[in-house]
Amino acid sequence: MRTLISLKAILFGLILFFLYITQIRASGIDSIRVTVTEGTNMAADLSPDKASIAIDLQGTIWIVPIAGGVARPITDNLGDCRQPSWSPDGSLIAFHAFWDGRYHIWTVSATGGKPKQLTSGLQDDREPHWSPDGKRIVFASDRSGNYDIWQLTLADGKLTQLTQDSGNDFNPAFSPDGTKVAFVSDRTDAPGVYVINSDADATVKSTTGNTEKIIVPANGKFAGPSWQPDGSHLFYNVLTSSLSGLASAAVADSKVQLLTEAAEDVFPFRASWLSATEFLYTSNGLLKRRKLGSTTAQAIPFQAIIALPRNTYKRKTYDFDSQKPQTVKGIKGTTISPDGKQIAFAALGDIWILTKGKKTPDRLTQGPTMEVEPSWSPDGTKLAYVSDRNGNMDVWIRDLKTGQDRLLVDMSDDLHYPNWSPDGSKIAFYQSDARNAWGRSTLYTADVTYTADVTTPKTQKLHESIFVPSQASWAPDGKTLAVSALHPYSSRYREGVSEVLLLSFDGKNDRYVTPAPGHSLATRGQNGPVWSPDGTKMAYILDGLVWVTDVKTDGSIVGSPRKLTNEQSDTPTWTGDSKSLLFLATDALKQVYLGDGHIETIPMDLTWQLSQPTGAIVVHAGRLFDGLANTYRNNVDILIDGHRIKAIEPHRAGRPGKLIDASTKTVIPGLFEMHTHQHSMVGEKIGRLWLSFGITSVREPGADPYDALERKESWASNTRPGPRQFFTGGLTDGTRIYYGAATSINSDEQLDRELNRSVRLGYDLIKTYVRMPDAMQQRITTFAHAHGMPVSSHEIFPAMRYDVDAVEHIGGTSRRGYSPKITAMNRSYQDVIQLLAKSGMNITPTASLQGGFSVLGTKNPGLYENRQYRAFYSEEYNNALQAGAAQYAKISPGYLSNFGNLQKGVKVLIDAGAHVTTGTDSPFVPYGLSLHTELQSFVGAGLTPYQALRSATLWAAETVGVSKDLGSIEPGKLADLVIVNGDPLTTITDALNVEQVIKNGEVLPIDRLLTRP
Repeated sequence: MRTLISLKAILFGLILFFLYITQIRASGIDSIRVTVTEGTNMAADLSPDKASIAIDLQGTIWIVPIAGGVARPITDNLGDCRQPSWSPDGSLIAFHAFWDGRYHIWTVSATGGKPKQLTSGLQDDREPHWSPDGKRIVFASDRSGNYDIWQLTLADGKLTQLTQDSGNDFNPAFSPDGTKVAFVSDRTDAPGVYVINSDADATVKSTTGNTEKIIVPANGKFAGPSWQPDGSHLFYNVLTSSLSGLASAAVADSKVQLLTEAAEDVFPFRASWLSATEFLYTSNGLLKRRKLGSTTAQAIPFQAIIALPRNTYKRKTYDFDSQKPQTVKGIKGTTISPDGKQIAFAALGDIWILTKGKKTPDRLTQGPTMEVEPSWSPDGTKLAYVSDRNGNMDVWIRDLKTGQDRLLVDMSDDLHYPNWSPDGSKIAFYQSDARNAWGRSTLYTADVTYTADVTTPKTQKLHESIFVPSQASWAPDGKTLAVSALHPYSSRYREGVSEVLLLSFDGKNDRYVTPAPGHSLATRGQNGPVWSPDGTKMAYILDGLVWVTDVKTDGSIVGSPRKLTNEQSDTPTWTGDSKSLLFLATDALKQVYLGDGHIETIPMDLTWQLSQPTGAIVVHAGRLFDGLANTYRNNVDILIDGHRIKAIEPHRAGRPGKLIDASTKTVIPGLFEMHTHQHSMVGEKIGRLWLSFGITSVREPGADPYDALERKESWASNTRPGPRQFFTGGLTDGTRIYYGAATSINSDEQLDRELNRSVRLGYDLIKTYVRMPDAMQQRITTFAHAHGMPVSSHEIFPAMRYDVDAVEHIGGTSRRGYSPKITAMNRSYQDVIQLLAKSGMNITPTASLQGGFSVLGTKNPGLYENRQYRAFYSEEYNNALQAGAAQYAKISPGYLSNFGNLQKGVKVLIDAGAHVTTGTDSPFVPYGLSLHTELQSFVGAGLTPYQALRSATLWAAETVGVSKDLGSIEPGKLADLVIVNGDPLTTITDALNVEQVIKNGEVLPIDRLLTRP
C-alpha cells in the first residue's frame, strides 16, 4: 500500500511539474533552467500520511514525494516562505512568510492555491507548529518587546502569550498529546531547551515557575526542538564551534545523546518522524531519514526546477574624458545661520558659506586637509566644524569676524557632528569607535568659554556609546539632548526602528519617544531630530519628507505631527526665530516657512571639473600583467598620453615623455575594492590609504549619498588624492532597519522619491538590504535597469529571478537568523553554487570579513607589519585588532577549519563558472589591507593568483559597468596602474609591495601616499 501511495504521489507530482513548466514556457521566461538537487539551510516537515515532505527551498514551499523525485512548488517565490508545518489532517501547511515586509503566519493548501494570512501587525511572527488536534498553532513572536511563545486558536483567532521571560523564547513545538510545548530560550541566566504547558492560563503559572521546566541547559547554540512520538525525548539541533549536529534529550532525566556524526552539517530545524524509531531531517544539503541507533542515513533525492530569465539592459555610460564644469552635488551638512541670511555647508573637502542674494558661495577653508560638518554658534559669529589638519578629525572653531581658527577638542579617535548649546557655552560632539566608522559613537560635551591659561577645555562624557546615532540636538534649557537612535524590537534580531532618544545630563531619565510609532525616522546622520530654538517643536525627516511636531520642554511629543514638504528632503535646520527650516531638496537648497507653508528655492552656483593630466609618460615594465592573460608580457613600454593608455610596445630606450623605470618591477592593473563603507570622519587620509594599497577604484554599496558624492567629486577633481568612487545612497531597506545609513521604505510614494533621487544624484548602483520585501526589490530592479544602474542585495533568490545583478557576502546578515547561502559550518550546497553560476549574478563573498582577515593574521603575524598598514593605523588600533582576533580564535576552536569550508565554497563557485569579485566590507576589517587578505584567501582556497587578481580587476570592472575603460591594461583604457616589487602571478602577497601608483595618468610614489599633507 505504501508503494502504491508513493507511486501515485510521484505521478501526481510529475503531472503538476509538467503543468508548471508549460506555464513557465507560456510566459516566455524559461531561457535558463536550473535543476536544484540540494538545499542550503532548508527546513523540512513530513506529512501526516508519511507520503510527502514539505521543504522551504530558497524561500518557496515545495512538496517532495517521500520516495524522492520532482519537487512541486505550492507558494510563489516572492514571499520568502520558511519553516513549513503540516496540519494534522494533511490538508494545510503553515509557514511564516515575508510578503508584506514583516514575517507573519500563513497557511496554504497542500495542493497549492491562494495562501491565507493568520497573523498581522507590526511584529514578526515566526516558526509555526500545529497542535495535534489541529485547533491551535504555536509560534514565536516579538509582539511583546522580545521573542516569546504565542498560541493562536484557529476557531476565533485568539492569541495567548505562553512565555514572558525577558530573554528570547523561540522554535516552539507541540508535544504529541498537545499538552506541552517545547522551545528554545536564550535567557542569560539559564539558556537551553524548555517545556511549558500549553493550556490557556500557562502565562499565569509561568510567572510562578510552575509550568516551565528546562530539559537541556545550553552547551552551544540550540534550535529546532521536536518530540519523539511517545513524548519521551526531545530532539534538537546543537551548534558549537566545531559541529552542527542533532541531539536528543530524555524529558525525564535530561540525559543527552548526539545522534549524528561530527562531520555532518545538520540544519537548525525540527526533525519529523516516519515511525517510532525513524526520523526525517535535513543536513549536508539533503533530505535524510535515519533510524535511532544507526550510524548512517538514507538520502531522499529530489529535483526542483527553477527557471531564470536571461535579460539584458543598456548600462549607464561614463564620460571619463569630459572637461565640462559639473555641478557640485556632494553638499554635506547644510545649516542655516540664526538670522537666516547665510548657509554653511561642506563640499570638495572644505567649508563654504552661501549668502542669500548671491549665487556663488565663499570658500571658508582651503587646503589638502578635510573640513566638514559646520555648526553655527547661537549668535551667528562662529562656526564649529571638524578638521583633520592635526592628523585626526578634531573639533575646531572659526571666528567669522577675525578669521581665526582654534582647536577646541583633540582626542585619540576621530570626532564628528559638533553642535552648539543654546547659550553658546558648550559644544556636543561624538568620539567614534576606533575600529569601525559604521559602529558606535560616544557623546561628549566640551566647554567653549574657557580662559587662556587653560590649555584643554573641560570635556564631559554625557552617555555611553550609542550605535550609529544622529547629530545631537539641544533642548533650549540645555538639560537634554535629542538624537535619533536604533530601538531594536528584540535582542534576538538586531533590526528595529530609528526613534528619538532623549538623553539627560543626569543620566537618569533617558528614554525613547517617537512621533510615528512603528515607523523609522530617516537615516541617522543629520536628518533630525532638530529642536527648534524656542523649544516648542522638533523637526525630522520621515519617509523622505520634512515633518514637525510639538514637544514639551523635556522633549515629550504632544499634538499631531505636520508634514511640511512633498519632495525628497534632507538635513533640516532651523532659523533662530523658529519660523522656518532650511532643507536640501535632493540637489537644491530650499527653505520652508511654517506660517503659511510656502517654500523658497535658494539658488547656488558651485561646480567642479574632472582632473585630466597632460603630457606623455613611458612606463618601462619588466613584467606586465595586463589583466587578460594569465602570463606576463616582458620588457615592454606602456605609453600613456594624458590620462589614457596610448600603446603597449616592446621596450625601446629614448622614447619621448616622462620615464617611469619599472624595469625590475611588475605592473598590474589598478585594483578594485568592491565592497566598502566610508565616512567623512575618517578624513582625507582614506584616499591616500586606498591608493597606497594599489586600489584605484572603490565600490561603496551603502552610504549617505552626499557624503559619498563629496568623496567622489573631491577625488575626481583631485582636490584630494583618492581612487575612483562608484557609489549608491543609503541601504534601501524595509520597515525595520539597523544601520544609520539605512533608508526605511514604507510606501510606493516614498520609494518613487528615493528612486528619482538616485537618478538626479547619479548613483552607480542601488543596494537593497535584508528587510526589503521581494516584490519591492523587483520594482526597484525594473526602475534601476531602465536607467542603466545595476542592483545589488544580500539575497540570491528570488533576486536573480528578476535580474538583480549582484549579491554581497557569501554569508553576511540575513533577516532569517540563518543564511540561505551558507550554513553555520560555512558550507554552501548545490542550490547556491548552481543558481549563482547559471544566473550570471556577481557575488562578492567578503571572505576577509567572515574570518579570512583574522585567520591570516593568526597564521602570519607579519601581516600587521605591512608598511602601508603601519603608516595609517595606530598601535592602539593594531593591538585591539589583534586582541580581538586572538580572542575569537580562543572561544571558537573550530574557527580555522570552518573558514576552510568557506574557502572551498569560493573555489567551487569559480570552478562552476560563477562571476566572483573581491570586496571586504571594510571598515569592519581594515581598509586597504583587507583587500589583500581577500586575494590571499582566494589563493588559499586553491585559486591561482591570476584568478584572484582577475576578480579584483577585469571582473570587478565588468560588474561595475566600466570594463570599456578599466580593469585591464590595454590601449585606449584609462591609465590606472600599480607598480609592485615582486611576482604577484606566482606569489600573491607580492601585490602588497606597492612602489608607485598611476591613477588617471597621475604618478603617485608610495612615499607621497604615506605622507600626511
